[in-house]
Amino acid sequence: MADSRKLSHYTPRGEVRMVDVSAKPVTSRSAFAYGFVRMTPAVVRQLRRLKNPKGDPLEIARIAGIAAAKRTSEWIPLCHPLPLTHIDVTPRLCQNGVEIRSHVTAAAQTGVEMEALVAVAAAALTVYDMCKALDKGIEIADIFLLEKTGGKSDDYRRKPAARGMRGTRK
Repeated sequence: MADSRKLSHYTPRGEVRMVDVSAKPVTSRSAFAYGFVRMTPAVVRQLRRLKNPKGDPLEIARIAGIAAAKRTSEWIPLCHPLPLTHIDVTPRLCQNGVEIRSHVTAAAQTGVEMEALVAVAAAALTVYDMCKALDKGIEIADIFLLEKTGGKSDDYRRKPAARGMRGTRK
């Protein structure tokens, strides 16, 4: 059986375009994303003590993620600007780094997956920026969509068996 899916940002002639969503109904959209910032135990200990000369990296990362989600269409050229109704970015310190989760909602004609992913990416980059003076070897890893609901396409939920989330290991 042939795969009927296609890349929506291309015309049949292969030209790049922004998808026309004007005929689509406004529906409730939601997306959850995940990312992980891997760091040494020494950096984790420093974060636990909240002794960073630039301020609390996790709170600044939260704000950066929220701000970035609101500006996703400026980061990703073919994304539509969306009227987001909720953005939650939750960075959590773990034994081997920082787990970052985002949840974004909107009543819109297109999904909010990119907004959720951009929120996580910006928060992760901010953690790196805030902590790079302690260790340049910090790694940003495993940014992915956990779940999306709403719209014409089927809802999506990442299977737990698909590559475990790093921060959940002890």
